[in-house]
Amino acid sequence: MPKTRSAATPRRPSAAGAATATAKISFRSRKIVKTPPAKPLSVVTVPPPAPIPPALPALSAPGELAAALRHLSAVDPLLSAVISSTDAPAFTSTPSIPAFHSLARSILYQQLATSAAAAIYARFLALLPSTPAVSPAGVLSLAAADLRAIGVSGRKAAYLHDLAARFAAGDLSESSVAAMDEDALLAQLTKVKGIGEWTVHMFMIFSLHRPDVLPSGDLGVRKGVQQLYKLKVMPKPEEMAALCDRWRPYRSVGAWYMWRLLESKGAAAKKAKKGNASA
Repeated sequence: MPKTRSAATPRRPSAAGAATATAKISFRSRKIVKTPPAKPLSVVTVPPPAPIPPALPALSAPGELAAALRHLSAVDPLLSAVISSTDAPAFTSTPSIPAFHSLARSILYQQLATSAAAAIYARFLALLPSTPAVSPAGVLSLAAADLRAIGVSGRKAAYLHDLAARFAAGDLSESSVAAMDEDALLAQLTKVKGIGEWTVHMFMIFSLHRPDVLPSGDLGVRKGVQQLYKLKVMPKPEEMAALCDRWRPYRSVGAWYMWRLLESKGAAAKKAKKGNASA
């Protein structure tokens, strides 16, 4: 019988053959992309901050009040009419008292009739050592019982001691009070017990003679603005800044005329009422 050839079994390539086959595989060459040299960083010139406008002189400085009246008359015709019909304010620099003395007096006068407050203030001065008349050390030397004996309430005695302690510790000083702007002064002084925003505003206007203080929470100033601009309702404290913005940088003087306007309206009303009663 003829021999049948068996199917050939495929032979596995040797390791050397596999290596040769692998070596013959061609790879596509990659294109080398050249990165351009980095551009030097541009130097951004930051402009220097705008200079802080210098603080205006105190209203007691020579010529400053006259400048305030000229400005207010020019920017507000309605206020100009009030200015022309009212005696000018007097912000005199003498006699002046230190900041601590002024703040202590403000505490004593709080929520009292003028005559009663003046009597207690006179007894307070008599109780203190003669030199200096009102100092942090002098106030701290007085016991609460000493202050109550002259008519000072226990709460106000605590306020006076807190004020004196802050000055004695150096948290506040005559020089720092004079150097601080309105916002910083308000923030620092309202930390003292018994001293609120209204007291600080009055202190800045009548003791430091700061020209641009708006006591927006003062009832008299708000009523004056209502009458000046013939508003149907009295403006809220938060509305006062926008209404009085044109008075800058002499809002202290504008506020002073609002008190005078309110007084004149009240006096005219009393006069008319008296005339009607006698008719």
